[in-house]
Amino acid sequence: MLLPKRVKYRRVQRGRLKGKALRGNKVAHGEFGLVALEPAWITSNQIEAARIAMTRYIKRGGQVWIDIFPDKPITEKPAETRMGSGKGSPEYWVAVVKPGRVLFEIAGVDKELAAEAMRLAANKLPIKCKFISKEELGGEQ
Repeated sequence: MLLPKRVKYRRVQRGRLKGKALRGNKVAHGEFGLVALEPAWITSNQIEAARIAMTRYIKRGGQVWIDIFPDKPITEKPAETRMGSGKGSPEYWVAVVKPGRVLFEIAGVDKELAAEAMRLAANKLPIKCKFISKEELGGEQ
């Protein structure tokens, strides 16, 4: 599970999920990528499940990059607690994802294998995703 080693503030406000991804919207490391089509919070458990599904399918051949990191703590109050008495304690971590953001990248495998691995990974995520290759997106040369 991914989470920061330390943070400046233990609890953060929720924020808003509006607009498109300005950064992280190009395939930078690998040859193929998985792009988010919807805004969402993706938990560290979902990222890990997608990573495992991908690496198992490509049988540890090739290389996988995770381009998102869960650095936002989400707090929850205990069940059956009265209103007031402050903000809850941090329970899990999420990555804030906007449309157009590259989530995962793969290199060292052929296109069909990469597409199937990304499809399996996308099934583990709570949003719609699209498989892309570096040449069609015009990534870093």
